[in-house]
Amino acid sequence: MTQPTRLTADARENLRILFIAKHALGDGSLDAKDGNHSPYHYELKTILSGLFKKLTVANAYDVLFTDPGVDFVWPMLNRGGFFNSEMLCPLLCERLGVPYLGANPILRGLGDDKHLTKLEGKARGVPTCDWAIYREGAPIEEARCPKGERFVIKPNNSSASWGIGDAHDWAGVKAAIEAIHSEGHDVIVEPFMNGSDVEVPVIFKHGEPFVMPPMLFKQHDPSHLRTNAEKRDLVEREHKYVLVPFEGEAAWERIRAMTLTLAEIFRPFDFGRFEFRFNEETGEINLLEVNLQCNLWSQKVYGRSAVLMGWSQEDLIETIVAESLIRRGLMARG
Repeated sequence: MTQPTRLTADARENLRILFIAKHALGDGSLDAKDGNHSPYHYELKTILSGLFKKLTVANAYDVLFTDPGVDFVWPMLNRGGFFNSEMLCPLLCERLGVPYLGANPILRGLGDDKHLTKLEGKARGVPTCDWAIYREGAPIEEARCPKGERFVIKPNNSSASWGIGDAHDWAGVKAAIEAIHSEGHDVIVEPFMNGSDVEVPVIFKHGEPFVMPPMLFKQHDPSHLRTNAEKRDLVEREHKYVLVPFEGEAAWERIRAMTLTLAEIFRPFDFGRFEFRFNEETGEINLLEVNLQCNLWSQKVYGRSAVLMGWSQEDLIETIVAESLIRRGLMARG
């Protein structure tokens, strides 16, 4: 069994750590808009408080406008309320010369742009559905739309399926594109693929990508389109899908190989979730997207996968931050 990576006593006592997340200063109760992100951020702050004696907590970017006087930053302020906000914390850290958790700004942008991620995957032989990118301010041309009977339309840089919708004809696709453009975001359009999402969490161990046990958002109806409200636990969704260990042995070898191929594009990234659409009836597998700096909550993919390894949530968080500190030269490997 793989063992967690442990912090040294010196790191625990002396490293000055800054944790930034939107709900880091909250009480952990469900947020009316962001739902389970609030208890997730509270849980992460609580664990980090137990790991580091010198932990500072913030919930806004301005803590990095000047030198915060820390040795390392855990930036979890991903949804900042503006386009490409995922890149800002790493950029501010780079400006200050402060080491931080996760991939560098360019790689964060590459992972957040679904179109660019698909191009990277396709260039390396990773299968993906046909798609079209409609940048805000550029022409909306029907000729570039992929063929299909049902389409998924969503912000190209979305997380947790905010803004997602579907349509069965070009008129519906065009209206959905225009609605997302009106909010200042690019749009990606794909044919809908029946199936369930295989979620592959990856961390680093000894400087190399380590694939954790895969999970499956098993859908009772393979044609159901999962929504932001469902993912944030703002509506009841148990009758629609459940999160379970992925047991598709025949497909796992291919999915694992695809995951490691994609991981090479983004390394070093400390942790990231690789998502594939899997049709259990036909065996078809397609890359959906890559989520760097993704959700680590104990009730989601990473937490459930860690349990399958015999790890606690504390073990998971300690391993991720310890491996990053080692990579950054802030801690010796024990």
